[in-house]
Amino acid sequence: MSSEVTRPDEVVLRAKLAELGQEHRDLDNAIAALTEAGARDQLQITRLKKRKLQLKDEIAKINDRLLPDIIA
Repeated sequence: MSSEVTRPDEVVLRAKLAELGQEHRDLDNAIAALTEAGARDQLQITRLKKRKLQLKDEIAKINDRLLPDIIA
């Protein structure tokens, strides 16, 4: 089984990566805004942070597919 990413797959993965990266930045900004505003809803902030971590994991998986480890 080949783990190489074909060109069409790479285009799709890079688009998804850009989308996830934007959502990750948006969540970061939302968390910062809520924290600075002194939001008392810790549950909401915790949920946003959890989603941000999920996005980070998805981003890492896509990066691993695009740039597989090469044994030198």
